[in-house]
Amino acid sequence: MQNNFQAKPLQRRFSGQGQTLIDAFRRTRRLAAGSGVQSGFDDATGFVSHRSLLQRAHGVARIVGRLSKPGQTIGLLLPNVAGTVAALLGIGAIGRIPALLNYSVGPDVLRKSCEISRVGMVMTSRAFVEKAGLQHLIEAIEQPIYFVEDLRGSMGITDKLWVLLSMLLPGVFFTPGKGSDTAVILFTSGSEGIPKAVALSHDALLSNVDQILNALDVGPRHVLFNALPVFHSFGLTAGALLPLFVGMRSVLYVSPLHFKEIPKLIAEHRATIVFGTSSFLAQYARHAEPNDFKTLEIVVAGAERLADEVREVWQRRFGLDIYEGYGCTETAPVLAVNLPNAQRAGSVGRLVAGLEAQLVEVPSMPGQFSLHVRGPNLMTGYLSERGQPERPSTSLGSDWYDTGDIVRIDEDGFIFIEGRAKRFAKIAGEGVSLAWTERIACRAYPEAEHAAARAPDAHRGERIILFTTHPNATREDLIRAAHQEGLPEIALPKAIEWLEELPLLGSGKVDHRTLAELASARVKADH
Repeated sequence: MQNNFQAKPLQRRFSGQGQTLIDAFRRTRRLAAGSGVQSGFDDATGFVSHRSLLQRAHGVARIVGRLSKPGQTIGLLLPNVAGTVAALLGIGAIGRIPALLNYSVGPDVLRKSCEISRVGMVMTSRAFVEKAGLQHLIEAIEQPIYFVEDLRGSMGITDKLWVLLSMLLPGVFFTPGKGSDTAVILFTSGSEGIPKAVALSHDALLSNVDQILNALDVGPRHVLFNALPVFHSFGLTAGALLPLFVGMRSVLYVSPLHFKEIPKLIAEHRATIVFGTSSFLAQYARHAEPNDFKTLEIVVAGAERLADEVREVWQRRFGLDIYEGYGCTETAPVLAVNLPNAQRAGSVGRLVAGLEAQLVEVPSMPGQFSLHVRGPNLMTGYLSERGQPERPSTSLGSDWYDTGDIVRIDEDGFIFIEGRAKRFAKIAGEGVSLAWTERIACRAYPEAEHAAARAPDAHRGERIILFTTHPNATREDLIRAAHQEGLPEIALPKAIEWLEELPLLGSGKVDHRTLAELASARVKADH
């Protein structure tokens, strides 16, 4: 069995040159000058050209520079709008570190996120807080809070002159940063526990943009529609930074949960690219008219397993293939993706360029292998209690990262996710993947959504509980489906719980932490 895998060399366009995000953006703008392409972001406020975005970034740099100290972390609690991207660039341009805060979490998790990332101040929007009903989060924040409406009003004549001059002479007004500097702090999804703070360098993000460009043929002629939140790594790198550096027009939409509106907006903006999760793409297809997606050329799914039913619906109704990809916050995030000329059903594609991978047997699970990766898009590290990133390492050595995913890789290099090491139940001494249970349920009821959780069992160690949106799921149907899938009956759930809808995180992933709590409550109720 082959355990070592090496992707093709990375063709670099932005990364590996020691530059920061704003340096790369300025260079992109110079190269794109005179191209005739109207690049920029469409958002809830209207159209923001890339030139205007850069000017806003300089404005943020001017204001935040007055309010903070070099090296300080600035929390951003902001929606999917161009101004959030401008804030990210501007804060990084003056040697501060933006932390993109997840506004879909509860107050305790947000407070903990600010604590572990050593946030010194938080920028948010009064209009956003009011419209999204986030007052409970504002009350939980212990750091000084600045509203962008007030900051914008504080810009005087001297500040505006500074911005104009800095646009002409950035080298005079900004101290050059390094590609190895931390560009952003993101937080893991927290689907299985408390989120971790992940430090990503400028070069890691730029490397992942290059890796996406090595995989997908995208350019200024495309229009990208992104409703994934930029506090999520997929939404940030693929949904915001990619169009920024490629010089394409992009639509930033405020929420991926507006299932009825999004298909119409994709049609209205004549989008050619859309990114989403399986759950979100399923809902968009359910509410779309046949012609809503006629301009789409590239549809990529990530963050969770692409359901077979979703793949089939998009192909049957719209004639579109969904290219399933795979990644994690710690790798900025893209690790692998299926391509138009290289795809395999059920897989998450091949490694993107520049990556090295090894399969390492999990000590507690004989015959099961975890995916370890190394490459230029790897995080600087998780933030420690001291607020400093700790260099990643595994049993293979420094600068390796253990994804925690149990995988197999076929002879052509396609990666198949078997489950997560943390999502295995130990039943009568045998490790059983919760993903097996979910596969069985998907086979039995492809039109519904399913998620499995484990809970203590007094006699067998642990038991599996299936949560499903199918109102009449039966054990008999699941037994038949298990036989059809070739999966053992030990993967069948001990109990079946109906939910009107599965709990989701803001990123679109299933909230497994909440389901685990429901499963434990069910077991206690049985006793």
